[in-house]
Amino acid sequence: MSAYSRIEVSAPGSLMLMGEHAVLFGELALACAVDARLSVSLTPRPDRLVKIDSELGQYTGSLDSLESMSELAFVLAVVERYQPYLATGFELSIRSGFSHTVGLGSSAAVTAATTAALAAYASQSTAPSDLFDTALAAVHQVQKGRGSGTDLAASIHGGVIAYRVQPREIRPLAGLPSISLYYSGYKMKTPDVLQLVEQKAARQPALYAELYRLMGQTCLAAERAVDNWDWQALGELMNIYQGLMDALGVCDATLAEMIHRLRAEAGVQGVKISGSGLGDCVLALGQVNAELPWQSIPVQVAATGVEIRYEKD
Repeated sequence: MSAYSRIEVSAPGSLMLMGEHAVLFGELALACAVDARLSVSLTPRPDRLVKIDSELGQYTGSLDSLESMSELAFVLAVVERYQPYLATGFELSIRSGFSHTVGLGSSAAVTAATTAALAAYASQSTAPSDLFDTALAAVHQVQKGRGSGTDLAASIHGGVIAYRVQPREIRPLAGLPSISLYYSGYKMKTPDVLQLVEQKAARQPALYAELYRLMGQTCLAAERAVDNWDWQALGELMNIYQGLMDALGVCDATLAEMIHRLRAEAGVQGVKISGSGLGDCVLALGQVNAELPWQSIPVQVAATGVEIRYEKD
């Protein structure tokens, strides 16, 4: 049995600041943790049962023969990875401070938090690099190899991070920008957006390769801006990146209207889509005081990533 009566873990949601699409082609990306958090509470059991209580569903099974459940696929993929190190079962209670329908990296947050809880319970390493390796392997298992891991890196490390897939690079940056986030009211699943972009790129491969290269150059400049707390430069670079997203074909009429309306605000230095596009969220650098016809999501950049707390009887 565990030396602890309960293990409490929280992980922040996350946002892409820059690097969407291009990160999948080896370019740098920037992401940040946000102050909307998800919590996982693990209570040890004396037997081999695994019980999971989540807003997405309830699960009861044996540690010796885990059964699949699509609503909890990321959680169960993590459990499977720690299975060989667990002598007894456990109960997991998962609670989120934000909706999974809004693009705040809920899948990454629950994967990061569950990984930290199971690593602690199994007496395995909870170092950020080891948590990231295990969590990314679980995501790839569920998504059949897809997923850059950018949102995972932000949830685990906190703050703003610069991230590259290969060779892997995760670098925490110094600056903590002020942001405003608005939800368009709809979203297309990221794999579907990627498939549409792939179809367009197949017709113009050289041009799309150049777009990804320019996106990477923009992110390199943005990395320096965040490290130097240079928000004017970051805002200008966000606007440039948005132009490249538009060239990819992932900015629709609603998103374009949101972007240009937000850019008209006096306190805003730059605006772009956050995420793969064709819906979801628009991110503004700075604060917005006007009443706008879109859902405002009240988040700010969070300095802390995954946090683990142990309780004893």
